[in-house]
Amino acid sequence: MTRDDGLDVAGLQRRLADFAAARGWEPYHTPKNLAVALSVEAAELVEIFQWMTPEESAAVMSDASSAHRVRDEAADVLAYLLQFCEVLGVDVLAALQDKIERNEQRFPAP
Repeated sequence: MTRDDGLDVAGLQRRLADFAAARGWEPYHTPKNLAVALSVEAAELVEIFQWMTPEESAAVMSDASSAHRVRDEAADVLAYLLQFCEVLGVDVLAALQDKIERNEQRFPAP
């Protein structure tokens, strides 16, 4: 899947792999370590919303500072997820499509 601006999952995965390789980080990018890092980054995203009311959380992107934090943490979560999938050979878009289809079967619309 490629966006109009040329971004695609495989290209982002290559860029992340190149970034890690240039720094000698490949030995640390094991499935376990990447899953842990993903969990930590997801927790950092949750932390932003921890004490917000539902209304405050819905308006989080209207404040420049909190919007920046949300974008950064969402990017960190996605980066680790893409690296995790790359290391294990998971086609994340196909996996998501399969999961949506299973959920449509499990939870049919009324």
